[in-house]
Amino acid sequence: MPTIVMTKWPSKVDGSVRAKAMDFLQKLAADDTTLGLHVEPIRNSADARVRTGRVDLFWRAVMFRLDDGGERHYVIHGVFQHDRAEEIARRITLTVNPVNGFPQIAEVASRPEMPAVAAPIAPAEPAVPAEPLLVRQGRTPNQLVDVLGIPPDVATAALAARGEDELLALAGQHEGWLGLMLLDLATGDSIESITERLEVARPVAQAGDATELDSRVLDSLLLDSLKRPAAQTQFAFIDDQEELRRVIESGDLKAWRTFLHPEQRRYVVAAFNGPFRLSGGAGTGKTVVLIHRARALARRDPTARIVLTTFTTNLADALREDVAELDPALAPAGHLGEPGVFAAGVDSLAATVIRQAGAAVAEAVAAVLGGARAAVNSRTPGTRWRDVVEAAATPLPPSIATETFLSAEYGLVVLPNRIRTTEEYLRVRRPGRGVALDRARRHQVWDLIEAYRVQSRLDGTLDYAEAAAVAAAHLEMQGPLVDHVLVDEGQDLSPVHWQMLRALVAQGADDLFLAEDSHQRIYSSPVVLGRYGIRIVGRSRRLTLNYRTTAQNLRYALGILEGGSYVDLEENAETTGYRSARTGPAPHLETVDSLTAELDTVCAVVRGWIKDGTPPDAIAVLVHDRYQCQRVAGALTQAGLPAREIDRDRPVPGRVSVLTMHRAKGTEFSKVVLAGVGWTSDAEQRRLAALDPAERHDADLRARSLVYVAATRARDELAVVRRAP
Repeated sequence: MPTIVMTKWPSKVDGSVRAKAMDFLQKLAADDTTLGLHVEPIRNSADARVRTGRVDLFWRAVMFRLDDGGERHYVIHGVFQHDRAEEIARRITLTVNPVNGFPQIAEVASRPEMPAVAAPIAPAEPAVPAEPLLVRQGRTPNQLVDVLGIPPDVATAALAARGEDELLALAGQHEGWLGLMLLDLATGDSIESITERLEVARPVAQAGDATELDSRVLDSLLLDSLKRPAAQTQFAFIDDQEELRRVIESGDLKAWRTFLHPEQRRYVVAAFNGPFRLSGGAGTGKTVVLIHRARALARRDPTARIVLTTFTTNLADALREDVAELDPALAPAGHLGEPGVFAAGVDSLAATVIRQAGAAVAEAVAAVLGGARAAVNSRTPGTRWRDVVEAAATPLPPSIATETFLSAEYGLVVLPNRIRTTEEYLRVRRPGRGVALDRARRHQVWDLIEAYRVQSRLDGTLDYAEAAAVAAAHLEMQGPLVDHVLVDEGQDLSPVHWQMLRALVAQGADDLFLAEDSHQRIYSSPVVLGRYGIRIVGRSRRLTLNYRTTAQNLRYALGILEGGSYVDLEENAETTGYRSARTGPAPHLETVDSLTAELDTVCAVVRGWIKDGTPPDAIAVLVHDRYQCQRVAGALTQAGLPAREIDRDRPVPGRVSVLTMHRAKGTEFSKVVLAGVGWTSDAEQRRLAALDPAERHDADLRARSLVYVAATRARDELAVVRRAP
């Protein structure tokens, strides 16, 4: 049976042709001698390996046939109308780049047609040309052509580009390794870092003219080059018929299933002797790596027990669906601790551990809280801290006697240290809390914590943090349940979450793999992993290439973070330095002075996009809270624009999605409007004013991160409506 090597061409043909192409390729993969396929060489072609095959009477596939030790491989170049297919097949070649060892498909230039009448050219005003970008950076033709292996004509165009956007546009015209090289050059990477990242290496044998090497040797060289990590951003070996069908039907938006950046692929397959941390900005593909790594671990050992988790239920549901979409043959684990991939939100994971523990959890409850509970599956109301503060006549200052401070103190200090008495609280260290508490104030804080626990004990409830702490204690007593834990959005997890995940899997090779971006921390306070038994010890890497957001939108989003002091999960200063693989229009920024003007502007922007042909379900309006969601959705509907407020449900086909910036985490849309940016309600201003300086600083960082997250949901266009204070 021949092996099919796919490129990204299927997204370039419409659905009806794609279905016929799928049928053709499935037959080709089963038996290339099947009657009706008409797999034929082209006379006088530039490359003897080129073949065409009949998709139907009007469409033909263009491909290369490679033979290696009796095994046939077909590299699919595309499907074209009959005459066009033959024309392309005569001119294209598949070769190994003699400098970098990567495969390259090129067309032999045909004789240009002379125009019948030359159009007159108006004289241009003389101008002093700006020095091109790469020239300013000291790049030379020798570096691009002889070191990186960029074709001379492309190198010439790159060296003529005046600025980053022009060079990004050139990169967008080229697939695979060539586009990646141009992108890295546009963002100022050194030649050395590019060759290292893409693993540039001259081929063992020089694959020159086909007449200079035995065809079998050349075919082997070509197949080796197609398997290089950088080549697999453009070419993918398809394992079976079902995978072939998924790739053909996927289109551009699902290219992550098959085509990975070399760095991404490296972290998918690598083995680590302990916990590994992968950081990177929004849209850099951290989640893609996790999904592919889950499949790789399951394929490596079908008996492996794998947990895939994240902070919110919505994101966990998306992870579960993405794993199933990537590999439908990969059976999910039926229960936590069984072979397969078990995907769940981290709080749901804690509840599952407690539920599966049954009566044995009582010992863990006592270890964490100092007493038994009548029930542990009911949730403490979210207003409990506020009720405790309002009912207490505490001498604590207003900046400490707040639900914000008390819940953070409980989750960051009391629960991780399993403090059960006043004496234990008086002795415990409080690193990173910012607000110093003397002995008297610790007594006063503990009185409120005791009041909280007493009421919860009477109700027989646990809050989310308590449940995670209890689950962690139970796992430490009973032993690990799984072999691998993969964590997405790790920056939002709390200390007790990390304690639970550490206890869920035994320490060892490939135990914990976590992805995080501290610039996207919108829920929790900063956490240092080493304090909770997760020691990275140099096993940390960073992704910098953004696949989702255009360079123009990324600049706006990163500008929001400027001036903020962020630290990562290893307590190191967080940096940005992200670059985009795409270019587009600059964000549309507009400042209004009233709520009415804000709603009118949002409606005008959305109406303009729909009028220009953007489907409504490719558009989202992101706001700060549920009340604003209702208001914006109502305004769009009244303006005759189809809209739907989104909470736990999914975007609705044919309608503009209106959702909070928090809910937008993990989503992406073609075009996005951010509404109400820069405006803070009176109630929120009062809440912030009541916080101590450390808490207020952290609240500012999370507010910046929230807008950064929202801005990076846009793939193509971004509009920002600011309301003046």
